[in-house]
Amino acid sequence: MKRAYQMIAPVALALVSACSILPKADPSDVYRLASAQTTTQGTPVGWSLRLTKPQTSEFLDSPRIAVVPNGDLISSYANSRWSDPAPVLLRNRLLDGFQRDGRVTLLSTDDTNLQADYELGGQLQAFQSEYRGSAVEVVIRLDARLVRGSDQRIIASRRFEVHQAVSDTKVPAVVAGFGVAGDQLSRQVVEWVVQQGNGVAKR
Repeated sequence: MKRAYQMIAPVALALVSACSILPKADPSDVYRLASAQTTTQGTPVGWSLRLTKPQTSEFLDSPRIAVVPNGDLISSYANSRWSDPAPVLLRNRLLDGFQRDGRVTLLSTDDTNLQADYELGGQLQAFQSEYRGSAVEVVIRLDARLVRGSDQRIIASRRFEVHQAVSDTKVPAVVAGFGVAGDQLSRQVVEWVVQQGNGVAKR
């Protein structure tokens, strides 16, 4: 028994020593994309809509909070991240926008295999803060596509671009700027989709 203990003790000590030299994970602040939109009650439409995550670059398809400090250099804020990758955040913000608007009541996302009359997707070109000298602004740029669900034919496409000034360079202020910009984009996209969907339905 004593011999077994003598053999185990050095091994255990080595494991403890190894654990102590492993790099510790940096703590991260996790942020949601906040919304200040109010709920309205419009006249419901008779068609359904499926929202899909927009395609984007490898860098933006992550929980990193992207920042462009100058020129073409893209980076991210240290020790801070989104609760979900940017395409998921934007899709969920748009979903919330449609729900609050109240006109499109038959809603689903690409997390399910449900069919819908129309599908909203596109390309997320920018979801970042950008420095303009000493000032900072949030930029969200979405090339949206509205597609007919039955044959995947593109009904309409449009570029949406929102710029929102940020009062402070610290991460909480930048995140708040993303929330305001997301609300602006959501209102524009919802109105556009409803107009396009109703226009096609009347043909």
